[in-house]
Amino acid sequence: MDTGLKFSLPKWRLTRWLTHSGPDTPADIRAALIASLFGTLPIFAGGVINTLMISGVVAWRRPEPLYVSWLLLEVVLAIVRVMVLRTALRAAPKGGNTHTDLYIVLALGWAFSVGYGVFITFLNGDWLAATLAGVSCGAMAGGICFRNYGAPRLVGVMIFLSLGPMCLGALFTGEYVTAIVFIQIPFYLVSMTIASHRLNRILVSTMVAERASKRRANEDALTGLANRTGLQVALERVCASARGQDSDAALLYMDMDDFKRINDTYGHAAGDQVLVTIAQRMRAMLRVDDVAARIGGDEFIVLVTGIDATSARRLGEHLLLDALQPIALADGTRVIVGLSIGISIISAANRSPQAALDSADAALYRAKARGGRCCEVDNGKVDDGQQASVADSNSSSEPATA
Repeated sequence: MDTGLKFSLPKWRLTRWLTHSGPDTPADIRAALIASLFGTLPIFAGGVINTLMISGVVAWRRPEPLYVSWLLLEVVLAIVRVMVLRTALRAAPKGGNTHTDLYIVLALGWAFSVGYGVFITFLNGDWLAATLAGVSCGAMAGGICFRNYGAPRLVGVMIFLSLGPMCLGALFTGEYVTAIVFIQIPFYLVSMTIASHRLNRILVSTMVAERASKRRANEDALTGLANRTGLQVALERVCASARGQDSDAALLYMDMDDFKRINDTYGHAAGDQVLVTIAQRMRAMLRVDDVAARIGGDEFIVLVTGIDATSARRLGEHLLLDALQPIALADGTRVIVGLSIGISIISAANRSPQAALDSADAALYRAKARGGRCCEVDNGKVDDGQQASVADSNSSSEPATA
């Protein structure tokens, strides 16, 4: 349900309470629920036009101060709400302030205006106007529930503001039959509020399941790192965002040296333990926005942004040294594995995902050819001479045990 639009979260105490969707709702899903309240201009326009038409017809039939005041209130609210919504829809793609608190308060004002219109028609005993306003109010209450159930408390308050005055207005009609309103409206209010809460929980559960499914589709089951699909998504995003910027990014393509011998000697369970340990060490060395991926077997890729060739080579050296720290297996055996690393710099001359991968793969091939446990930097040239290796005492490509 990610639309790419980032709406501001409510900041006021009242609006935070109104949009509360449960303590167990993840932050990203709560943000999506807030976004669902904005909808689109066509959906928004339906409710606005309906109430403007009803208040306009009533004021046209009987141009009395109460009815005219209702029409004026609807016109002012419509203009202000449209302006706020248009501003929000323009700001959301840029991550700007969408004035969510004001938008929610204006929604409450609109619900109050609908209720006010019903109340004054009952107050004047104008049954034709009361019928028009009452039917419209009931229709709007249903729309409020099914459009805003991302915030069930807001739904309950809006229905109360729109339908509640009908109960109060029934007291002034002088007709005993209108007492039925005191039975119908509370039941309707309670049932619609309960329905909105249930719909909200269904929506949240569905969004949580979708998020988990998406994560599984982009995550390596063994290590928890990104998989090939997740890496491709991140790499495309980095390459696209880098096209209009001067800052570089780096792709580090890593392959374990003689990992097969670990599997053959100690078993696949031990091999899995080694992979998980190396993955944890990689993740601990990276920033939040960096991406570490396992793309198959003993191959890993790290994607780092805002980094040049010198810094990327330094990171590669740290990864090499970190990988050489002994790993204790389940039976107490300590093993040491090495890495070969090929580094590609994503810069002005190398901004496509495939070019970055090909460049890093070429650098990795050269690192392997040198005997492994070293890193090579490829900036798009055949050989730029930028290379680094760990200390000669660790240059052996044989896995060691201790």
